[in-house]
Amino acid sequence: MASDDRIIYLVFTAQQKLRNYLKNELTKEGLKITIAQGGILALLKQKSGRTMTELSQILSIDNSTITGLIDRLEKAGFVKRNSSPHDRRVSQIHITQDGIDEVSKSIGVFRRVNEQIKSGFSEGEVESFKKILGSFFDRFNYK
Repeated sequence: MASDDRIIYLVFTAQQKLRNYLKNELTKEGLKITIAQGGILALLKQKSGRTMTELSQILSIDNSTITGLIDRLEKAGFVKRNSSPHDRRVSQIHITQDGIDEVSKSIGVFRRVNEQIKSGFSEGEVESFKKILGSFFDRFNYK
C-alpha cells in the first residue's frame, strides 16, 4: 500500500477524529463544555480577568467566535463578564467556581487522551511529532 502524502488531508482528518473522540470522552464524564470552551476555561483558571481579545490571540480564534463561546459559557454559569475599570468598552472575563470545577474535571480527560495518543510510540518519536506540529506555529503564523 502506497504512503499517503496528502499532509493537509491527513492533518485535518486527524484533527477531526481527535475532536470527535474528545467530545465523546467529555460527554461520557458528564461534562457540559466543548473542547474550545475547555481551552478558554483553562486559560481563565490560570489567570481570571483576561479580555476577549487576549483569549482570541492566545487561542488563534477570531473575536466573533470568542464572543459566541463566552456567551455560552456565561449562560451556563461558568464565566462572568465585567467591564474593565480602565476602559468600559473592554470586557474582562472571570471564571466562576462552577467554571473552575468543570475545567478541573475536563483537564483529567485531556491528560488521559494525551497519554493515549503517546502510547505505543517511543520518546524520540513523540519528540519528533511535537517538533513537526510545533513547526506549524512558525510556518503559518499570520496576523
